[in-house]
Amino acid sequence: MSVTLSSRKSAAALRTSARVSAELLLVLVMTGVALWLLGRMWSVVWPLIVGLLLTTLTWPLASRLRRWGWRPALAAATVTVLFLLVAAGIVALIAVPVASQSGELVDGVVEGIQKLRGWAAGPPLNIGDDQISGAFDAAVARLQNSVGSTVSTVATGVSTVFNGLITAVLALFLMFFFLKDGPRFLPWITRQLPGRLATDVPVVAARSWDTLGSFVRSQAFVGLLDAVFIGLGLWIVGVPLVLPLAVLTFVSAFVPIVGALFAGFIAVLIALVSNGLTDALIVLAIIVGVQQLEGNVFQPMIQSRGLGLHAAVVLLAVTLGGSLAGVVGSLLAVPVAALIGVVWNYLREQLSEPSQEPGAPEPQPGGVPS
Repeated sequence: MSVTLSSRKSAAALRTSARVSAELLLVLVMTGVALWLLGRMWSVVWPLIVGLLLTTLTWPLASRLRRWGWRPALAAATVTVLFLLVAAGIVALIAVPVASQSGELVDGVVEGIQKLRGWAAGPPLNIGDDQISGAFDAAVARLQNSVGSTVSTVATGVSTVFNGLITAVLALFLMFFFLKDGPRFLPWITRQLPGRLATDVPVVAARSWDTLGSFVRSQAFVGLLDAVFIGLGLWIVGVPLVLPLAVLTFVSAFVPIVGALFAGFIAVLIALVSNGLTDALIVLAIIVGVQQLEGNVFQPMIQSRGLGLHAAVVLLAVTLGGSLAGVVGSLLAVPVAALIGVVWNYLREQLSEPSQEPGAPEPQPGGVPS
């Protein structure tokens, strides 16, 4: 039996495909324009992002003080001063020793990579030296390029340090104002927006704030637990550079999946170089055990409402963020993906048909229930 294509249906399908393609192209163009504008305004956007992240971390204390009857300005000022004192204490007690040992950490990593190179060249892997040398030389070249760019940045470092200080000061001021006037923002936004936006935007903003706060606080606490347990294990085994490795573990916790792998790899390399293969395997077992404890116990207990992102989505988001914006992109990739998920879920709620209640009468074509 021969089948004849309908010219009318084919033309309709072609028109639909063209319309959808044009709409997708328009969305991509608008996304590109938005990203371009974001890049042009990055000097303002970056302090705003840092201020928001700091606010999500300190808001529970400020909220508690406000519930105890403190005036908003006094509560915000107290929390800001306490945050500055804690930050200064961390710099004095941790950052200075870590900076003094950073050279040893880098040397240990390089020596560990050389040992791995020699091990891979022998049995049972027997990887050819040309292959190892090619991959190693490519990695070294990339590292040297990054070092060169870093050196060139440091060479013009007065402006870099100045911009960093300006960003920190702006972020602290924004954190203070967010802590002081945060609950007034959504009502103010509602009064400024017309029509449906006056309802949609505040709801999405509130959900995004909850998601962002959940991510930052849970990752900070889980990272602290990881740093304490892994640092304690390294100290018991006798691995050097315990404090820098613990700090690296804490910071890496803000880059899910990839950060834990990176920090664990560095710790195992240092143990391999300084203590030998047996202690390196013990350190690997400690890190795997702590990561399992984190994934199966800490995360479900601390982060009661997850980000709603699959592990594959998290991995792809971190990879994309790192390729687009380096370390900053890796740090912001998962929160941004979670916020996109919040917006998408809200759009689905608004665009989906209301579910039929069980036992409800089916509507008839004339609109009269049966």
